[in-house]
Amino acid sequence: MGSALIARAEQPIRSWQWQDLVTLGKPRVVLVMLACALVGMALAVPGLPPLGAMIFGLVGIGLAASGAAAFNHVLDRRLDAMMLRTSRRPVASRRLPTPLALAWACLLSMCGIGLLMWQVNMMTAWLTLASLIGYALIYTAFLKRATPQNITIGGLAGAAPPLLGWTAVSGEVHPDALLLVLIVFAWTPPHFWALAIHKRDEYARAKVPMLPVTHGEAFTRLQIWLYGWLTVAITLLPFATGMAGPVYLVGVTVLNLRFMLWNWRVWRGHDPKAPIAAFWFSIRYILGLFALLLLDHYAGLLG
Repeated sequence: MGSALIARAEQPIRSWQWQDLVTLGKPRVVLVMLACALVGMALAVPGLPPLGAMIFGLVGIGLAASGAAAFNHVLDRRLDAMMLRTSRRPVASRRLPTPLALAWACLLSMCGIGLLMWQVNMMTAWLTLASLIGYALIYTAFLKRATPQNITIGGLAGAAPPLLGWTAVSGEVHPDALLLVLIVFAWTPPHFWALAIHKRDEYARAKVPMLPVTHGEAFTRLQIWLYGWLTVAITLLPFATGMAGPVYLVGVTVLNLRFMLWNWRVWRGHDPKAPIAAFWFSIRYILGLFALLLLDHYAGLLG
């Protein structure tokens, strides 16, 4: 693994291209966040959300999230260069000059927050700014390097999109919106720790105190199993509180069975490929859960 990184480091550095600027924004991650924000928008109103608030809200949240991701590339460039998974990133590989990446991160963030202030509402703009600071500075610059509970504490910033979507169309912080945040918050540790197990050696080499590095794989596998059950319990709350109906309950029960099957395989530790498979399934899981909330919401209106 180390020789592969050395070989890459010795390769000539090509000049940057516009695609590298797109990569800085982690578009696939942002799309998942926007899907959660869109569901928050839909659940905030009885019918269809206002078109203007929906479009400008999604664009503003997306730009700000891309800016936060770009800050992450800049702040983590030295750590990324030491890990095979991230060593090809534009800033880590030195294709993209750091000052340019930093300027791009600032531009994306300012455009996103500015658009939300101008076309959506101040509450959403301030909450989005708080999430950006929480992810780019508090998590990336401090928590990630300071504590093995980094992803647990820092996960709150990544759990904000459904709340941001809700406030974008309603202008208020509703308990149901906070419940959506709680679901993503509980889901984040088992989701990310599965990847951390798969990439444990790389995190150890980069001296990042991820849970498998500081407390071992067995402890992390147990935490994934326990947090998985916590996630299951919290995902039943939308039905228990009347936020969602039977369509959601049936669907989320099926999803949770599959989710816990993967977590059980990770916990048992017999399959070395289980952690990365569980990581990829967990992305489909959270998208499927929010899709069920959306389906149940509109099924209830039609019924």
